[in-house]
Amino acid sequence: MTSGGLYLGIDIGTFESKGVLVDGAGEIVAQAARPHRMLVPQAGWAEHDPERDWWGDFCFLSRRLIADGGIDPRTIRAVGTSAIGPCMLPVDAAGNPLMNGVLYGVDTRSAREVDELTARIGAERILDICGNALTSQSVGPKILWLKNNRPDIYAKAAKFVTSTTFIVQRLTGVCVVDHYTAANTSPLYDVGQLAYTDALAPEIAPLEKLPDPAWSTDIAGHVTARAAEATGLAEGTPVICGTIDASAEAFSVGVLSPGDMMVMYGSTIFIIQLTDARVRDARLWYAPWMFSGEHASMSGLATSGTLTHWFRDEIARELDPATAFAALAEEAAGSPPGANGLVMLPYFSGERTPIHDPHAKGTLFGLNLTHKRGDIYRALIEGIAYGTNHIFETYAEAGAAPRRLMAVGGGTKNRLWLEATSHVSGLAQLLARRTIGASYGNACLAAIGVGDIDRAAIGRWNPVEGEIAPVPDPAYARNYRIFKALYTGTKHLMAELDK
Repeated sequence: MTSGGLYLGIDIGTFESKGVLVDGAGEIVAQAARPHRMLVPQAGWAEHDPERDWWGDFCFLSRRLIADGGIDPRTIRAVGTSAIGPCMLPVDAAGNPLMNGVLYGVDTRSAREVDELTARIGAERILDICGNALTSQSVGPKILWLKNNRPDIYAKAAKFVTSTTFIVQRLTGVCVVDHYTAANTSPLYDVGQLAYTDALAPEIAPLEKLPDPAWSTDIAGHVTARAAEATGLAEGTPVICGTIDASAEAFSVGVLSPGDMMVMYGSTIFIIQLTDARVRDARLWYAPWMFSGEHASMSGLATSGTLTHWFRDEIARELDPATAFAALAEEAAGSPPGANGLVMLPYFSGERTPIHDPHAKGTLFGLNLTHKRGDIYRALIEGIAYGTNHIFETYAEAGAAPRRLMAVGGGTKNRLWLEATSHVSGLAQLLARRTIGASYGNACLAAIGVGDIDRAAIGRWNPVEGEIAPVPDPAYARNYRIFKALYTGTKHLMAELDK
């Protein structure tokens, strides 16, 4: 049995939830994971079952970690949690879900509401007050979609919450959200005032139906008796407010200072860069960072790891799922940089930054009869790298070129993907000792929340131990130019397919 203070961190991802128990030196006492599915009821929609995928996973992992660690739950000093986001979930007065959770920017069902709100309010006014253009990442239009399309559910909703809020409320009975996540409630959040606003679109929802904002490491509440029975945690254990998975993951690898950028290789590419001040650019997202007085600029692709899963399941069905990605990487390694002239647009769920186009479509360009599956898989990986480089260029154009890149996430196990991103962009990427992800960051944030460590401790807990150096190749430069021209030249046709 382990003695001394411990910290529990659990993260709910798009396809998998992970948890860790960590001691005061940052050493891992136990870790566990549990897979789940993303539900796609129809094209452009993406959902989770909140009881099964969010709360169910949390309870399973909490109990598993306590058992595997052989610990007395009373030794857990604090709990930190994060989840995919921003999501939209209507709940009743008891916090029970009224439908499946609508996921973040990969769910594009509110495209009409985005367009209508933007036209009525004005893009510049939205950007001035909310810090973000309205996109598929915005929660406000998704609440309005619910009002327009599911008025019965909308009428029953006592609150509209995101995934982390749902879990924290189940643990503590308190409905709270961190400012970093709340900023995605556009057009209902004023980034200058750090508060909700009904000045732009009061018809979306009464502000009292939104969770109370706080900072990520604030103590939201304590584990209730009911939650203790479900999770195996000790009643009264402090629970921090928490955050979205990406911000916890950035913190887990030491993204602490302006110019630090996290590139998260997960079901999507998600990027966070800390900045000296607010970056005002409609192509990027802005939010107050997890701590008062700090700023973050975000971006992300709609499909990346999701796309590799699709390829494995649809194009490589005969491979053993447990070893399929390694086999596909070996096939792709037999294709040269530039994938023998193939270029893929990875817009299989529309696209988020920098083009913010829900009508964008996946495209494979340049096929001939000599191409093999390895060429296509390499083109897929390179297409994601081109999309990521498009984001890097956007930061530079906005006057916020990154100074230090930290690569994180499950996709860092895919060496081809990491190398393609550095080779295409010409930017080195650093790797920390542990790339466990957001769950590890949550444990550290929980320790900060109860005052046991300061933020600098993450550098000792998880030091840098590797680097991916760029190796330029003319084939990448050529294909990247074609990549951008291919979208520009066909986007009107992509939109026509959706009419």
